[in-house]
Amino acid sequence: VDAILDELRCVRERDDLSIETVFVGGGTPTTLPDEPLRRLLVELRALICTDAYEFTVEANPATIGPRTARTLAECGVNRVSLGAQSFDVAELRVLERIHDPAHIPQTLARLRAVGIDNVNLDLIFAIPGQTLAGWQTNLRQALELGVQHLSCYGLTYESGTPLHERLQRGNVRRCDESLEAEMYEATIDELAAAGFEHYEISNFARAGMECRHNLTYWQNLPYLGIGPAAAGYVNGCRYRNAPDLAAYVRHARDAWPPRSEVEHRDRAGEMRDTMMLGLRLIDGVEHAAFERRFGTSLRTEYCEPLERHRQAGLLDDDDRGVRLTRRGLLLADTVIADFL
Repeated sequence: VDAILDELRCVRERDDLSIETVFVGGGTPTTLPDEPLRRLLVELRALICTDAYEFTVEANPATIGPRTARTLAECGVNRVSLGAQSFDVAELRVLERIHDPAHIPQTLARLRAVGIDNVNLDLIFAIPGQTLAGWQTNLRQALELGVQHLSCYGLTYESGTPLHERLQRGNVRRCDESLEAEMYEATIDELAAAGFEHYEISNFARAGMECRHNLTYWQNLPYLGIGPAAAGYVNGCRYRNAPDLAAYVRHARDAWPPRSEVEHRDRAGEMRDTMMLGLRLIDGVEHAAFERRFGTSLRTEYCEPLERHRQAGLLDDDDRGVRLTRRGLLLADTVIADFL
């Protein structure tokens, strides 16, 4: 925490910051003891330059007791993203999560008791052994809790994780692709029926409750990344901090900034990033916004992939902009790759 605060002070001294949203994640910050957690949150709140701010903290449902909930509220946090993942004990066991399904409503009650009503639940589908009916039960249980935002992700097997190792050994089996597609489409339909707007491939919100911080990423706008392994995008430069905690802390004694990767994006690179990120949004990439930013037409720059995917029924292209179709959402990675 001391090293993060040192980096934060360095950035404040160097740059004229105008911060409207903060997202504290990259792990489970609520596992910190109260005193360092409070110090971190107070410093972050001091960055914010508006009363109409969004200040999100990620948490595991098992890590927010009454005291932590009070600390969050007292330090200005007004949004919490809970890694619920599933309401099924067996599915949580497959995912090796430490919480019990009962922790989820308990945590929500604690947050609401201190005035934090804006809560997202992260849910995972396509878990080994999960059925379509089981996934729909998870969705309905989440809706019964009255949350304003849901992030629903298909399970990925990241190299180096215990779950990936179990997959490699044959101890778990991937969900069938057709079943995963059914689960995703059921998510879209169930949440639309419940009054949620589908605004990004994996994200759904009640009107006006979209995650403003994450919209910054998808709109390819500048953001700061502070802390170990944090990524940022400032003045056309993408960077990543040292991922190793010990290496990051060493920078506190040596020199800032603690960068391990730096890439200066040229105009072509920024256009590719804008397409890659913007096509994740259900509204897609607007023609007028693209031309204002780059001084050229989206159709001029990407004529061939636009027409090919439009003919295949994967993209819509109208006077307003370009966006994935319902079928295109199922093949988003393939479509987006053609704009890189």
